[in-house]
Amino acid sequence: MLHGDVLPRELLSQGFEFEGRRVPFLSAQGIFKPAVCPEIPLTITTSPNSPYDDSFADEHRLTYRYRGTDPRHRDNVGLREAMRRRTPLIYLFGLVPGRYLPIWPVFVVGDDPGRLCFTVMADDQQSLVDSLSAGAESEVAREPDAPRRQYITAAVQVRLHQRGFRERVLKAYREQCALCRLKHRELLDASHIIPDHDVRGEPRVSNGLSLCKIHHTAFDRHFLGINPDGVIHIRRDLLEETDGPMLQHGLKDMHRLRLTVPSRREDRPDREALAERFEQFLQLQG
Repeated sequence: MLHGDVLPRELLSQGFEFEGRRVPFLSAQGIFKPAVCPEIPLTITTSPNSPYDDSFADEHRLTYRYRGTDPRHRDNVGLREAMRRRTPLIYLFGLVPGRYLPIWPVFVVGDDPGRLCFTVMADDQQSLVDSLSAGAESEVAREPDAPRRQYITAAVQVRLHQRGFRERVLKAYREQCALCRLKHRELLDASHIIPDHDVRGEPRVSNGLSLCKIHHTAFDRHFLGINPDGVIHIRRDLLEETDGPMLQHGLKDMHRLRLTVPSRREDRPDREALAERFEQFLQLQG
């Protein structure tokens, strides 16, 4: 509730208390078996520094690489046992260094020693509760609903891409709004310059802006435009309108100011994308 669905590593390292013992959610190793469950891992973790697409086998399945190259390594054996027992795991996806999106529950559903990887699918929490309530020998427990898992895993992949884009953009902008410099990440969004529904709206940092929620909506609805030089323009009718302090300080005072941009040149807003979006803003003004 405090952190949203992308969690800091420090919080995951603190973990939780179980029968008087502190149990963290992760360690330096990707496949983590805490002392309280020595046979089957509690979590599997993808490093934010690993190639992102390695996590996706296809639209409906996730991939998790073996620990090392020995299929008989104890961590790989643990995941194989989780597959045999149909034990739910937590999958921690590293989006940027120090921040992870947890997916729970996930199940290991395949093992490919030739490619040194497992196949993983996500499921919904209610189906897990129903399965446990029905008993281990029930049809629900013995016959997992593959179509449901495919649908949920596909939705998880979309969520991972969205959260990954947000985390990369916020990190590049030092977790502040590019217009007003508001620094509370809970109130910040990653806005696309070329919208993500456009085939050219790639989830690159240079196609994104870190904006507070009001400026994100104002940008999307063309209340404001940003020219290729990063100069902010407020719609003419708003400049002539009289209203309360939010309009004055939140929008009108932004007119003709410049964006705060990332320090890395490759992360700065794409000028051509800004030009295209600014042209739309001008056309809508008439």
